[in-house]
Amino acid sequence: MKTRFLTGITPSGTLHLGNYVGCIRPAIEKAKLPNTESFYFISDYHALIKTRDPDRIEKSRMQIAATWLACGLDPNHVHFYRQSDILEVPELNWILNCITSKGLMNRAHAYKAKVDDNVAAGEDPDNNVSMGLYCYPILMAADILMFNANYIPVGRDQIQHVEMCRDIAQRFNQLYGKEIFTLPEAFIDEEVAVLPGLDGRKMSKSYDNVIPLFEGGEKALKAAILKVVTDCKEPGEPKDPCSTSLTQLYDAFATPTEKEEFANKLRDGLGWGEAKGIVFKQINAEIGPKRAKYEELMRNPQVVEDILMEGAARLRPMSQALIEEVRNAVGLRRFKPVQEKAEQKKAKKKSCPKFKQYREKDGMFYFNLQDEKGNVLMTGGCLENGRDLGKLLCCFKANGLKAFQECYCKLSDGVTEEQIEAIRLAMHEEE
Repeated sequence: MKTRFLTGITPSGTLHLGNYVGCIRPAIEKAKLPNTESFYFISDYHALIKTRDPDRIEKSRMQIAATWLACGLDPNHVHFYRQSDILEVPELNWILNCITSKGLMNRAHAYKAKVDDNVAAGEDPDNNVSMGLYCYPILMAADILMFNANYIPVGRDQIQHVEMCRDIAQRFNQLYGKEIFTLPEAFIDEEVAVLPGLDGRKMSKSYDNVIPLFEGGEKALKAAILKVVTDCKEPGEPKDPCSTSLTQLYDAFATPTEKEEFANKLRDGLGWGEAKGIVFKQINAEIGPKRAKYEELMRNPQVVEDILMEGAARLRPMSQALIEEVRNAVGLRRFKPVQEKAEQKKAKKKSCPKFKQYREKDGMFYFNLQDEKGNVLMTGGCLENGRDLGKLLCCFKANGLKAFQECYCKLSDGVTEEQIEAIRLAMHEEE
């Protein structure tokens, strides 16, 4: 069986260079690995937690889908879909809600951070906390468990959500006595770069320090790079390559030799303006061709729509099969199968022979085997210890008639063919 990787991006805004380097590029490379099955989805239900602007969500969904495709994602080689097109996801989400403890959700980082902010501001701890925010980890678990992914590529700040998913899956499996869900693991790629933004902090829409990936074209990319914070050293003065975000931005798109050459130029006094021009050209050499493909897809939304719908259509049989298995496990079964199962269980219980253990006056332990009418099919025993007798009978119950014959022959002179046939009929065993 192939190892499954699953990655999702929430359409709450425009993708930036950090998303490309930290998620999109490495994910597409992993999809090319042998013996892997990759799932890439637009987590649009999650977007409803972060924004109330429907136009922004609609636009962002299109932008993200076009970005993945423009960056080289092959929809014929991987599963590419929208979360909202897999109708079984919200159903699984509800079922998982019903078995997840409130205490687990209380420990979620996003919820705790919101509560801490409210308390610090002197407001009610749960002010502006929606149930979407509170139960976010459960919906994420539904995304992962729907396709029983093995590995979830995440940043270190997302490890807790994968651990919560494991807890939820394990609890479900234990509650219903079936190994329906695979326990996923967080996949941390230490080689993937975390790009700094314009101000040196992690590139994030929350900090408003992002460098756009495709939006605004080449002009917007260059303008953003020119805003990267540097020190006040003049051209000709030696500069520390580690003193600016420019070096990390350049390194994310350069070979080892190019990295060393750029660092040496800074040490030799390269001016910041010229350095920013070099960084722009290096990044644009990789991004430019992809930008052209992106703009073409944005002009043809039906092409993207068809790809996503086809991806969902291929996956629906898989999601339908899993949700049916989950329904059966929790008791949401069709009435007819439930009735038939009850009748079969009743018939089996009625026709099975029963063991009767007893102790005679001689102090020895014996047993007999009776059919549903109380007729004795066989007797045996004569053991000094009741536990030994119990172990032998457990062996028979677990392994059937052949095991009983072996045990019985050790306890008596043997059994007749007529007795064996009577027991076989009572047990409905076949030769």
